[in-house]
Amino acid sequence: MAESKFAVYGAIAANVAIAATKFTVAALSGSSAMLSEGIHSTVDAGNGVLLLVGLHRSRRGASIEHPFGHGKELYFWSLIVAVLIFGVGGGVSAYEGVLHMLDPVPIEDPTWSYIVLGASALFEGASLAIALRTFIAGKGDRPFFEALHASKDPATYTVIAEDSAALTGLAIAAVGVWGSHAFDRPILDGAASVAIGVLLAGVAVLLIRESRSLLIGEGIRPDTARAIRARAAADPRVREVGVPLSMYIGPDEILLTLDLEFQPDVPAEEVAQAIGSIERQIRADFPKIRRMYLEATTLDRPHGSLPPAPA
Repeated sequence: MAESKFAVYGAIAANVAIAATKFTVAALSGSSAMLSEGIHSTVDAGNGVLLLVGLHRSRRGASIEHPFGHGKELYFWSLIVAVLIFGVGGGVSAYEGVLHMLDPVPIEDPTWSYIVLGASALFEGASLAIALRTFIAGKGDRPFFEALHASKDPATYTVIAEDSAALTGLAIAAVGVWGSHAFDRPILDGAASVAIGVLLAGVAVLLIRESRSLLIGEGIRPDTARAIRARAAADPRVREVGVPLSMYIGPDEILLTLDLEFQPDVPAEEVAQAIGSIERQIRADFPKIRRMYLEATTLDRPHGSLPPAPA
């Protein structure tokens, strides 16, 4: 969690400096694309603050009203961030671009625009490097994109998505400014602003989709569930294992319930020992499973099944 906060602080610092510079140059040059980029950086800085709010509130302990803690606060605030990227970042940028295309204003001197775009690329690249280093340090042996898709830490993957979109947006803005000035077609600057808006909206949709999945109770991956069942079934005292029921209640905290049916001749005291042994093994293999409830029961009703393992 501390590493995630460091990545967010880096992103906020970079975006505040970049936004101020972009707005100044947009006012001097009249560039619509630069104005859109300034809006983009402002939204990103505000989003970083909201992610910090989510990180802080998600660390609150359990209470009577929230017996499993407040880990999902981070998912809520990451959803708000995604909505802001879509509405304010994407929507305003596209709107500003359309207005500029309807009433194009020529860019007289693009020099400062190029200087700011280059400096912004350096700042955004540094912020992205911090976020990537944080993510890579905790992804383990998984391939990068597989680990990114499986990540449940919005504070890190949101910064990665925002900074990646920002660098792409800077490239689009540079092309728009260059084309507008080189061909004396100011409409191209407005088109670049619209393209930036579409880019931000696309990134926001992906983030909204991930936040929604986590908020409504996303569980562990099927391969992890199969591994948990295999570990429980390996105990000779266990006759049958139910389907693991799980849910992420925070980026590093999983709730798991599992029904176990024991052999008929296993004494009650051995059942308790077996449950303790299985629980310790699962916790050792999957440290993110912080809350676990194993129950000895009779599996005389359908408990569903997991998707088959890939061939």
